[in-house]
Amino acid sequence: MPSHKKRPVLLTEAGREELVRITVTGVHPASMIRRARVLLALDTSMGEIDFGEEIAARLEVSGETLRLVAKRFAETGGDVHATIGRKKPAGPPVPSPVTGEVEARLIKLACSTPPEGYSRWSLRLLEKHVVLVNDIPDLDHSTIGRVLKKRNCVLI
Repeated sequence: MPSHKKRPVLLTEAGREELVRITVTGVHPASMIRRARVLLALDTSMGEIDFGEEIAARLEVSGETLRLVAKRFAETGGDVHATIGRKKPAGPPVPSPVTGEVEARLIKLACSTPPEGYSRWSLRLLEKHVVLVNDIPDLDHSTIGRVLKKRNCVLI
């Protein structure tokens, strides 16, 4: 495993004690305990370490797990808690097209009289009319239904 040579894991005394406490108490998520054990096994501050295959077999993890934990330890600048904890998401993967203004325009359209030939608005009819309006982004009928349901608007 070349990951130890590229990214050596050097733990401080306080970091090592914290990792030992996490692995011994057993009140943490299993993934956190597993990453803490991997960090302890990869620690080179106490001397030379075993080969990656031996560590992986002893801890019952894959070589890829060893590599990823060592990489994350290097990326976090040696922060033990950031390495073993969950990553915080940067934000929603896709911003919602429904803003307050879009929501207001959609409700206004749903409360207006339906087009000629129709007795009431349906979600699919609203979807067709939203496409025709320039200042409202194209929305799916299910999205329109969620917006209207959120505001307790009933199509009559």
